[in-house]
Amino acid sequence: MKFVVSSSTLLKQLQAISGALQSSTPLPILENFLFEINPGGLKASASDLETTMSTTLEVESKESGKIAIPAKLLLETLKTFSEVPLTFKVNMDNFQIEVSSNVGKYKLSGFNGDEFPKLPTIDKPNSIDIASETLSEAINRTLFATGSDELRPVMTGVYCQFGKEGSIFVATDAHRLVRYRRSDIRSSSEISFILPKKPLGLLKANLPNTNTQVKVDFNEANAFFAFDNIHLICRLIDGRYPNYEAVIPLDNPNKLTIDRLSFLSAIRRVSIFSNKTTHQVKFKIAGSQVDISAEDVDFGNDANERLQCSYEGKDIEIAFNAKFISDMLSNLDTEHVQMELSLPNRAGLLSPPKDESDPNADLLMLVMPVMIN
Repeated sequence: MKFVVSSSTLLKQLQAISGALQSSTPLPILENFLFEINPGGLKASASDLETTMSTTLEVESKESGKIAIPAKLLLETLKTFSEVPLTFKVNMDNFQIEVSSNVGKYKLSGFNGDEFPKLPTIDKPNSIDIASETLSEAINRTLFATGSDELRPVMTGVYCQFGKEGSIFVATDAHRLVRYRRSDIRSSSEISFILPKKPLGLLKANLPNTNTQVKVDFNEANAFFAFDNIHLICRLIDGRYPNYEAVIPLDNPNKLTIDRLSFLSAIRRVSIFSNKTTHQVKFKIAGSQVDISAEDVDFGNDANERLQCSYEGKDIEIAFNAKFISDMLSNLDTEHVQMELSLPNRAGLLSPPKDESDPNADLLMLVMPVMIN
């Protein structure tokens, strides 16, 4: 079997799907790319059983067949070439591969492509089309807040809910929560599922910035994403997502509006002096100013800053984990941010001001306070 392909095109496409590979796997065949060659075309796939990515590209070929090629060796080789045509010759009897360029030949051992796990298929799926920019925005807004506790697998992914009124994306790790609503993504029926963190990261890295439509098909077990020449298949997280609405406080009479970047910079500076275990940063809000402070009693370190703000409500002193607040402020892109508070032991809410937010989007971030020492 023989085919000719552009080195730079092949490298670009294989790098796009290589994130699906797993460094340590009980199945050695998964350390390979699966190449499926047909006249004029090549489909390359990478998988860790839970997540599979594939891409298609044009090649010069008159034959058909499949071969598994060591991923690391092939990627390292392709990175050394500039734009040159490469000729692959595959001996289907012993799965030896010879790659020829204009300057040399390179031999490597492949494996029987039939040993590669069969990709799941889906019959009569539920389907929804989402603009790539919108899906990318939803992933960026929520992915950072997912949990990592394998004992609570449903909280390690992003909960996606679609309906006639719009869609909701939710992520939480029990200390913070993000709820992102879109009124411009609608489904004719009420559907929901939980997407794992890894495939969401792969989508985030590969979704095009152009206004491309992403076709999403899914059943009870798997979700399929198709855009441009990329296909991603992932196994959904099985389980019931917690009732996130129940933890969002409804009565928050204290409202703070402040310049987002100034607020973020102050928290980052002050938190350097905080306790390295709790990362506690205190906010003392009164009148039109907020005092931000932190201390590490064990080392005698402390810091405080004072910022101007717009505030409505009673004076309040409350503390949060600086890392959680910083992550949330970093995932906003508005000039100002609004913080809603009720009591020092109740969750705080962060959101973009209504006049600065996308009319089709509604973003709410919740962070639990830490006990003031």
